[in-house]
Amino acid sequence: MSDVLQKGLAWLDEQRHTHMTQTVLYVRDGGTISYVVELQATIGRTEFEQVDEFGIVHKLQSRDFLIRASDLVLNAEQTLPKAGDRIRETVGSQTFVYEVMSPGGEPPWRYSDPYRRTLRVHTKHLSAE
Repeated sequence: MSDVLQKGLAWLDEQRHTHMTQTVLYVRDGGTISYVVELQATIGRTEFEQVDEFGIVHKLQSRDFLIRASDLVLNAEQTLPKAGDRIRETVGSQTFVYEVMSPGGEPPWRYSDPYRRTLRVHTKHLSAE
């Protein structure tokens, strides 16, 4: 018997990828060379809470990029996101640069489905060009 939930999630992922994505560039600085891959990403957000040394709760919001795990291939090798990587999103004539980050001690990414097909990458806005 096949896993109906897995088939349903695969269908939903295909619909998201077909109808709810835009092209972004994923960039990893390798020291003397930068690795770049063009990806289709769905834009999202996540809210985090961080408590400072005085007990004050600060709410942070990250801009998230949902990408297929199988699409993140850098230097001919499938990889996972790392803090410090960058995502470049072009809207009209402007390019927004985001840095992969880990807010409040959280990891900079997580799987977005139980079958590990989709990565939710947390970022913060760095600049606009």
